[in-house]
Amino acid sequence: MEKEELAPHVSEISRVLGSKVSEDQIEKELDTYLNLYRVSLETAKRSVVRKLGGDPNALNKGVQKKLSELSGSEQSVDLLVKVLSANRKEIEQNGEIRTLIYGLFADESGTMPYTAWDADRFPLERGQVLMVRNAYTKEWNGKPQLNLGTRATIESQSADAVKLPEGMDVPAYGPTTAKVAELLEGMNSVTLTAKILSVETRKIESQEGAKTLFSGMIADDTGRVQFSAWHDFNLKKDEVVQIRGAYVRSWRGIPQLNFGERAEVSRVKSPFPADLDLSKPKPRSIAELDAVGGAFDVLVAGIVVDVKKGSGLIQRCPQCNRLVQNKLCRLHGKVEGQYDLRIKAVVDDGAGSMTAVLNKDITEALVGINLEQAIKEARDAMDPEIIKERIEERLLAKPLEVRGNVISDDYGLMMIVSEARMFVPEVRADAANLLAELEGAQ
Repeated sequence: MEKEELAPHVSEISRVLGSKVSEDQIEKELDTYLNLYRVSLETAKRSVVRKLGGDPNALNKGVQKKLSELSGSEQSVDLLVKVLSANRKEIEQNGEIRTLIYGLFADESGTMPYTAWDADRFPLERGQVLMVRNAYTKEWNGKPQLNLGTRATIESQSADAVKLPEGMDVPAYGPTTAKVAELLEGMNSVTLTAKILSVETRKIESQEGAKTLFSGMIADDTGRVQFSAWHDFNLKKDEVVQIRGAYVRSWRGIPQLNFGERAEVSRVKSPFPADLDLSKPKPRSIAELDAVGGAFDVLVAGIVVDVKKGSGLIQRCPQCNRLVQNKLCRLHGKVEGQYDLRIKAVVDDGAGSMTAVLNKDITEALVGINLEQAIKEARDAMDPEIIKERIEERLLAKPLEVRGNVISDDYGLMMIVSEARMFVPEVRADAANLLAELEGAQ
């Protein structure tokens, strides 16, 4: 890409960074990602913004639409709406209690469910008229679902800014039929059809006394999810069941299905994939994972755009396994650390980014160096950062497929990687599909 073609993109990055970095430096970084690393323009822009200390999501500019115009794939959209209902829900995330708000928005074109993921930032109440900016959508049960995430803002408008059709009442936030991949924190009255892959029982103590909890894993063609049944429904492995009246709670950002004695469980006689197929991880985009807040055992493919500080040769506390810095553990004070290898990489798939944490065994396999060799190299060079540099040479700007559980916290999405591999993008196949689409459109 020539300098003249880069100019508008350099200006946009400069705007996002608040003009804190010179355009010459931005242009140099952008040119490196495009012409040396050979990544897409969108990935290059996000990578440059992140590297220079900005928020890549700020590159997205909201386009104002009506509710009826939403497709379920918007990454940044503005809407003028009236709040028809607002329901508060407390969730536990990373040991902390957070409150979200869910309900229905309306405009002249219709209504749509929404979820606002931070009640403090979005104190929504029934009857408000708002300009919602930088929201995103996700297709849920074949229909768009509106989400107000970390980038969204709301602005109060005059009461007559939205004129609803006469007779439009406040509908209830009613029952929902969902697939596993569509489950997200705060959903209630969920109907789900899935196959039981495992089930076990254990006794727990509650305020009402001892109870038996039935837990395990269920799956459909979109993924797997852990469940907890607080009533004996006589669940058995390999049964296909329809669960009505379930609800979703998250553990460390991963949605889990829960259902109690008020739920209905029925056996379904319908063809279902084999256990082996259901147990395989499902490919997901980072945007999809961000929309639902995490997932269990998924595949993500993207480009490594950054190797974060704390990657390479590190030391851990022998007692608690926490990171040791300057021979100090935050919990146990001064200790003699034990060496370990890890990678904290930022993976970007063009629609979003997440941190991927790779343990010693996966790091050794990807980088081609074992722990003993890493220790020797670092000692010979008298610089442990040399191992991080080796990792960067191996992974930076390269395509990587990772498998694992994705969790979410205040810092965004993070995958605890169980498997990883370098791969070659199927450029020819993608080009052939694109050509076929273009020819079909003529």
